[in-house]
Amino acid sequence: MELSEAVANRRSIRKYKKNPIPDALVSEILNSGMAAPSAGNLQSRHFYVIRDAAFKKNLAAAALDQTFIAEASVVMVVCTDHKIRAEYGDRGEELYAIMDCAASIQNMLLTAHSLGLGACWVGAYDEKAVTKILNTPDRFRPVAIIPLGYPAESPKPPSKVAVDDACDFL
Repeated sequence: MELSEAVANRRSIRKYKKNPIPDALVSEILNSGMAAPSAGNLQSRHFYVIRDAAFKKNLAAAALDQTFIAEASVVMVVCTDHKIRAEYGDRGEELYAIMDCAASIQNMLLTAHSLGLGACWVGAYDEKAVTKILNTPDRFRPVAIIPLGYPAESPKPPSKVAVDDACDFL
């Protein structure tokens, strides 16, 4: 699949088939996340890969009862790693680390789509609850939950703001 096709046709998928995702595809998605740019090449991100049904159910509850999360074959939780603070201080922790994760997430979503998988970028959740469920070290902060699976739906493209309305050309 061409990159432009993946960008144009990727959708948020919230309904999944029961088919398991092979480890090789999960690895490919993670590698694409790690290939994303990062501030100072510090790679201040960490990924949790969850296949366990109880963990997925608890994450769905922590995500304001978005039950589709528990139905995904794999759930990834993307976290910042506050080690970036040592190099960039508050701005590194509050901005750069989040941008690093966002770049990783977009790579991962596009890779998943190119592999015939569906995913959804979930940002609505109780951060403290997710941290407790995963028992993360203090230096990690969860910034997104990404359920992955073979799509059982094919959503229509949402309307988008026109480029001319979203940009100023100077």
